[in-house]
Amino acid sequence: MSDNNNHPLGEAPWLHVVLSTGFGSGFTPVAPGTAGAVAALVIWWLCYENMDVASLTWVTAGLIVVTTAVGVWTSNVMEHYWGHDSRTVNIDEFVGTWMPLLIAPADSETHTLWLALLGFALFRIIDMWKPLGCRRLDRMPGGWGVMLDDVLAGFYALIIVAVVKYSLEWT
Repeated sequence: MSDNNNHPLGEAPWLHVVLSTGFGSGFTPVAPGTAGAVAALVIWWLCYENMDVASLTWVTAGLIVVTTAVGVWTSNVMEHYWGHDSRTVNIDEFVGTWMPLLIAPADSETHTLWLALLGFALFRIIDMWKPLGCRRLDRMPGGWGVMLDDVLAGFYALIIVAVVKYSLEWT
């Protein structure tokens, strides 16, 4: 969670506002990070419902790469207007949520749903707790600091979801 909870939101370029706030989900007054993660989960689930698993995996990986790059760029811009890692900037939550969802598709829709929800929950817990290097990355300046702690938190969640998935043989 950002240390910048009360910084006044100055006027900023609308494109960066839309992108950095996860299409406006960052303006949620309570838990904007979780709101962004829920929006990312919904986007992924819509893709899951309309794609085969191979396509979904490629689309999810593409979303992670593109959103990370866009997130670094737009977070750098928004830092000038709203300060470093404003609570309202939640594009990083999208990337962190999508990371464990790379491994979520399973042998049934029910198992996939459980793994997706597990990945979502684990990412949010790890992102808030910031263990094993996440806090150090969060303190990096600029957009890299905003994005990379969530990438690492998402990676940790991906590992745990993979262990659960393959332990239960939901492949």
